[in-house]
Amino acid sequence: QVHLVESGGDWVRPGGSLRLSCALSGFTSDAYTIGWFRQAPGKAREGIGFISNTDGRLYITDSVKGRFAITRADARNLVYLQMNNLKSEDTAIYYCAADVPGNPPVLMAAEYAHWGQGTQVTVSP
Repeated sequence: QVHLVESGGDWVRPGGSLRLSCALSGFTSDAYTIGWFRQAPGKAREGIGFISNTDGRLYITDSVKGRFAITRADARNLVYLQMNNLKSEDTAIYYCAADVPGNPPVLMAAEYAHWGQGTQVTVSP
């Protein structure tokens, strides 16, 4: 059974940095994509980016490009979201998710079948 667990969420001051981790387990295929999403209070879930486990293809949405980066451990059982120069508007619950193996990588929440429980990131003075 596919299982994802996020960690690393915390309170940080504006301009600070955090690295979120997504621990992966239970995959029976290597052909999956891991996406990062976030949801702020009262707002819709927003896609941040993804990394394809098949070919390492990366995508980061324009709103966070240059501040956020997605990487993975060599063992491919951990995916990271590095967040720099955090702003108050980055406050949200952050989720990692896995899509259906074999599907082309896209940043649409509906295409992701497995989700972690989320980790809270709070950016404030």
